[in-house]
Amino acid sequence: MSKLSSRAEQLAAFDRLLTIMDELRAQCPWDKKQTTESLRHLTIEETFELSDAILEGNPDEIKKELGDILLHIVFYAKIGSEEGSFDITSMIDSLCEKLIRRHPHIYGDAIAEDEETVKQNWEKIKLNEKGNVSVLGGVPKSLPALIKAMRIQEKARGVGFDWEEKQQVWEKVEEEMQEFKDEFNAAGDLEINKEKATAEFGDLLFSLINYARFIEINPEEALERTNLKFIKRFRYLENSAKESGKNLSEMTLAEMDVYWNEAKKL
Repeated sequence: MSKLSSRAEQLAAFDRLLTIMDELRAQCPWDKKQTTESLRHLTIEETFELSDAILEGNPDEIKKELGDILLHIVFYAKIGSEEGSFDITSMIDSLCEKLIRRHPHIYGDAIAEDEETVKQNWEKIKLNEKGNVSVLGGVPKSLPALIKAMRIQEKARGVGFDWEEKQQVWEKVEEEMQEFKDEFNAAGDLEINKEKATAEFGDLLFSLINYARFIEINPEEALERTNLKFIKRFRYLENSAKESGKNLSEMTLAEMDVYWNEAKKL
C-alpha cells in the first residue's frame, strides 16, 4: 500500500490533471472533437469496468478505473466551461452545497443516530429539492430492471412504506412462488400463457429482490458473482474437454457433468 498523500499533494495532483485536460482539449485532434454526447457511452463503459474491478477485488484496477472516470468528470467540466454552462468550480461547489443540505445531522440541528434515519432524511430532502410529484420520480428510467427494483424499494422505504419484519417479506416470496407454481406447473403439459407467466415471474423476482434488500444483500452483486462463478466453471469444462480431444457439442450431458463437478471443487 502506497503512503497517503498530504492535502497539498492531492491539490497539486488535481491541478496537474486540469492542466493536462486544458492541453489535450487545445491540441489533441481526438479530444478536441469530443462532446458530452460522444463521451456518454464511453463513461457508461468505464463505470462497468470499475464495477468489474471492484467485484474482482483488485485495488490496482480499481485505482485505474477510478482515474478513468475522474478523467471523464474533468472532461465534461471542461466542455461545460467552453459552453459557458458550468465549470469544475461550480460543479464541485454545487456538490458540496448538496452534501451539506442533505446531512442536517452534521451541519444543522437534525438528529440521526442510525443509518436508516440518515437514508430517510436524505430521501425527504431530495424529494423537496427536486420537486418530484412522486417519491419514485428520482429513479432513472434507463436503470437495468434489477437495480431499478432495488432503488424503487429503497425509496419507498425512505418514506416509511415497507415491511416491518423480514419474516413478512419471506412469506411474500413464498406466496409469489406458490402463485407461479400453481399457474405454471412445470410438470403440466398445458401451453403457458407467456404474458401472464411474465407478469407472475416479475412479481416473484421483485419479492426476492425485496427480501435480499431486507437482509442487506445487494441482489445485483449477488447475481453478478453467480454469473462469474458460472463463467469460470464453464471455461474449465471447455478447456478440460479440449484437452481430452473432445467437442462440447458432441458430448453427452453426463460426460459434461463429470468436468462440471470437477470445476465445482476448485
